[in-house]
Amino acid sequence: MFQPSSLFTDGAVLCRRKEIRIFGEAPTGARVRVRLTDEKGYLLAEGEAGSRDGRFLVCLPPQEARTGCSLSVSCGDRTAEASDVAIGEVFLAGGQSNMELPLSGADEGPGLIGNHCDPLLRFFNIPKKAVSGPEQRQAMREARWQAVLPGKGGENSAVAYFFARRLREAFPDLPVGIVDCYWGGTSITCWLDEATLRTLGEGTRYLEDYAARTGSKTMSAYLKEEKAFNDAMDEWNGKVDRYRKAHPGAPWKEIQDACGLCPWNPPAGPGSPFRPGGLAETMLAEAVPLALTGILYYQGEEDADKTDRYDELMLLLIRRWRALFRDAALPFLFVQLPMWLDEGAEDSFRWPALRLAQAAARDAARNTGMVCLLDQGEYGNIHPTAKRPVGERLFALASEMLYGGGEVSPRACGREVSGNTITVHLSDEVFARDGHAPRLLEIAGEDGAFRPADAAVSGKELRVWSRAVEHPASVRYAWTDYSDGVNLFGKNGLPLEPFWL
Repeated sequence: MFQPSSLFTDGAVLCRRKEIRIFGEAPTGARVRVRLTDEKGYLLAEGEAGSRDGRFLVCLPPQEARTGCSLSVSCGDRTAEASDVAIGEVFLAGGQSNMELPLSGADEGPGLIGNHCDPLLRFFNIPKKAVSGPEQRQAMREARWQAVLPGKGGENSAVAYFFARRLREAFPDLPVGIVDCYWGGTSITCWLDEATLRTLGEGTRYLEDYAARTGSKTMSAYLKEEKAFNDAMDEWNGKVDRYRKAHPGAPWKEIQDACGLCPWNPPAGPGSPFRPGGLAETMLAEAVPLALTGILYYQGEEDADKTDRYDELMLLLIRRWRALFRDAALPFLFVQLPMWLDEGAEDSFRWPALRLAQAAARDAARNTGMVCLLDQGEYGNIHPTAKRPVGERLFALASEMLYGGGEVSPRACGREVSGNTITVHLSDEVFARDGHAPRLLEIAGEDGAFRPADAAVSGKELRVWSRAVEHPASVRYAWTDYSDGVNLFGKNGLPLEPFWL
């Protein structure tokens, strides 16, 4: 069968200034030819390659940004044509539910959907299929690029939308394409293939733990459990949607009181989207090896209670994805977990640990950036609907990494001890935005017992001390799942990153 990937259909966005890779299905041994022409029909590039194992890949030389192009992909006497092809920036948006949260469910979203119109901002949603097979392949063949037009796009990622909207505002002549590839509730291990996971001890542990939970469960038994779970979730989501429509702006606690707690308890089984290694081989594989400008990633909630080695898993993900997309320096921009604590729960201190693991991964991998959301998040609601700040901070990070002139959060760079005081050196000046003394700082002696600390800030220095700790050895900031007491910000308006020194 000859079928170029649906990523190369009408309205496609191809990545500028990088090798253009056109791929899809073709009979083994067949020759596939690709031609890219401009709006006047002049040839920009062409290439040819043979198919192997039922797949083909034709590579074209890099091109500058433009619109109105046409793409022709031929195999024997069959030709697939794509019109209105643009060349610009292409980002893959990946992760779990906070990346998945649609524009229709975000603050400002419903109002924007009715009026937004930007034909050069386009989304492609990888179909959410957990198991490979005819249904998954057909869904991918039917998927198409969608431009941002009035009344359209409510199902697209709100975070990616606000990111791309700012990028388009900054570069009005530059087309932007977003490839959405996410699934709520997924572990980072869902997005790494099994062979890659087994190269790391923590990846192997995830696989073995899940296999023990699944046991000898058959696919038919799993599907029955999955249907019951999905029915319960659909019923609850329906209640929430109806309540929100009837009570615009209702706080999350009020919604929960009216609709009940989320019945989140997905069954384990061979067809689950939550099994380690699964979605890497279904959803992610459909985008490989597309040429990308960069990756936007928002994930970690699902793993906070499952691992103390999230940094190792994230570094593995970054390396693997860069290898799959054939770009060893592919920019990887991700979101640090915000504040969150479930209603009535006690602080587990798992979220601050994962935040530090995310920062460690950022520091260990080149061309990697992290957005701090320490001032964001909602008590009792793991899915805050304020997604504009997330997307716009990702844009600011992209500006700093890719385009020059962007803004990032100030961070701790080191420390020194003098008497009973630790002085933390910062990357940029910070101030207490509410005019009060700095909060959420703790200090510990050699015994490792942290105690609340006093602090004073002066430009790029943060002095921390406690009368209860005569000889301090460690200092940490924002070591909590949730607090509304964050008050240290840079002059650019971004919060100081949490730290432990």
